[in-house]
Amino acid sequence: MIKAISWVLALLMCLFAGGCAVRDAAKPAEEGSPSTPEYHRITPEEAKERIDSGRQVVILDVRTKEEFDAGHIPGAVLLPNETIGNSMPEQLPDLNAEILVYCRSGNRSRQAAEKLVKMGYAGVYDFGGIGSWPYEVVKEP
Repeated sequence: MIKAISWVLALLMCLFAGGCAVRDAAKPAEEGSPSTPEYHRITPEEAKERIDSGRQVVILDVRTKEEFDAGHIPGAVLLPNETIGNSMPEQLPDLNAEILVYCRSGNRSRQAAEKLVKMGYAGVYDFGGIGSWPYEVVKEP
């Protein structure tokens, strides 16, 4: 009888410990955690909400100048992905700025977002490509 009770207690302890471990592992990392810097993926609709919110945001186009001139989001700053290195770009002087990054299809915006986070930028939001942007686009004359 004592063996059975011991076995049941041991089983309950294992289940309890295992349940806690699974719950902790599934917990999302807290935003802005210094141990795991990362950029955030958002939709074009979420980017538009941020732009229209009245907060200061930097809309960052990481395509080429030719692509930018052919059509870009109003107010966007051009910083081609290929020019982003290991040092802070002069177009982005504030490491705490909210930066909304886009390109043509989403590949370069992901690359640029990763590079910016590695440099220490805290508020980087990748919203993919201009191809999925359903709002206004302006062209350079």
